[in-house]
Amino acid sequence: MPEIEHVLDPGAEYPITAFPAELLRDWDIVVHMVAMGEADAEAAARSFAGRTKRLVLVSSCDVYRAYGRLMKTEPGPQEAVPLHEETPLRSVLYPYRGMEAQLGAYVHDYDKILAERAVQSTPGLDWTIMRLPKVYGAEDNGDLSTVYGFAGVSEWRWTHGHVENVAAAIVAAVSRPEARNAVFNVGEAVTPTMGERLASLPARGDEPPVPPPFDYRQHLVLDTGKLRAELGYTDVVDERAAMAELAVASALRKCL
Repeated sequence: MPEIEHVLDPGAEYPITAFPAELLRDWDIVVHMVAMGEADAEAAARSFAGRTKRLVLVSSCDVYRAYGRLMKTEPGPQEAVPLHEETPLRSVLYPYRGMEAQLGAYVHDYDKILAERAVQSTPGLDWTIMRLPKVYGAEDNGDLSTVYGFAGVSEWRWTHGHVENVAAAIVAAVSRPEARNAVFNVGEAVTPTMGERLASLPARGDEPPVPPPFDYRQHLVLDTGKLRAELGYTDVVDERAAMAELAVASALRKCL
């Protein structure tokens, strides 16, 4: 991308708590894609308050209490879906502690709830929070393991979003002043069951894996109506067609 200036810094590792001097200047909008928790979100908010009109924080749907219900870490009954932006958040923090060996050391302090709070509470800083679904695309989740891997729970629903649509949603948040100091869910307009998804995708001959031991009575379905109504967002690619195309491409790679 020759028109974009890249700044490479050897200290760029999680958590990112300091920024190179060449970044500490005035910006129209700052988009933070990788604030994983409180420390790096606080550092970004502190560094760019007074230097930018707004900080757009990319967050996750794992902030919702429903996610804790699914993971069996949050006591209580199932949350009603779809989940909107005012739906209660988890009370149990650090959802991936204990999974460092599988996911990486950074998850010890990972919590997007704390990242959101750090940005929202910084004086003199306007913000936008984008809560992402399960993102998929050619470079990430291209084998659709988050669909095929849940064939055993055919009635379960989990909102996904193609990477190009997610990028378009972030662009809408950057471009529209209506996004100031607001939270938006991102993802497909309609979330099918896993069985409905798989019915429209090519079958795989291998035995499907056993799904993780979650409570699949709890769906993770996001209400994305606010994003569409207030920011004028529309999908740039058809979610069903994009998922089918990826599934075919993944199957072809396995045959080579």
